[in-house]
Amino acid sequence: MTDLQNKIGYQFKNPALLNEALTHSSYANEHKSQHIKYNERLEFLGDSVLSIVVSDYIYKNCPELPEGELTKLRASLVCEKSLYEFAKKIDLGKYLILSKGERHNGGADRPSILSDAFEALIAAIYIDGGFAPASKHILNFVIPAIKNSKKKKINDYKTTLQEIIQKNPGEKLEYVLVKESGPDHNKHFIVEVHLNSNVIGKGGGRSKKEAEQQAAREALELMGY
Repeated sequence: MTDLQNKIGYQFKNPALLNEALTHSSYANEHKSQHIKYNERLEFLGDSVLSIVVSDYIYKNCPELPEGELTKLRASLVCEKSLYEFAKKIDLGKYLILSKGERHNGGADRPSILSDAFEALIAAIYIDGGFAPASKHILNFVIPAIKNSKKKKINDYKTTLQEIIQKNPGEKLEYVLVKESGPDHNKHFIVEVHLNSNVIGKGGGRSKKEAEQQAAREALELMGY
């Protein structure tokens, strides 16, 4: 357990909490007479701590995103797929306490088991040390994931649309600002994307670039991409 604590940068005052977070129900069932605690209750709490930390961070650090986009971003960060990737970064499967059968059947690499254990670990840190270390632990994984997501988004819609249009020589793609409103500190822009003077998409945002991205996204959706 010392190795794992070094990896996550947190030392438990109560190591029993860490042990519980890493214990799968299969192991507890295999040793019923010992009444071993397993991680499902911690997983429940960890899910809530994870959600509030992620919500708070993206609300404060992604001011360009409307409510709908914030919801989508949060969902992408707290889903099983993302938590599985976070768990793999610290080799969490190596430390899980599983039944012999579950270990033999690949439980240490199963996304559902690893993502649940990651949430349980969050709760264990939260109970042991409070909100601050739990938040720090979560953000060690979430911030890089958000940065990667933003990089992909910046290049995604406009670049993809441009690549599609370029396959047809002679086609002209143009972004046109049709409306600008709001005070200087809270501007809102609406942009249309034109293909040979025909409107194929429309989008809004707090910057022209964001509005262009949203217009390109709508165009791609209407084109079936």
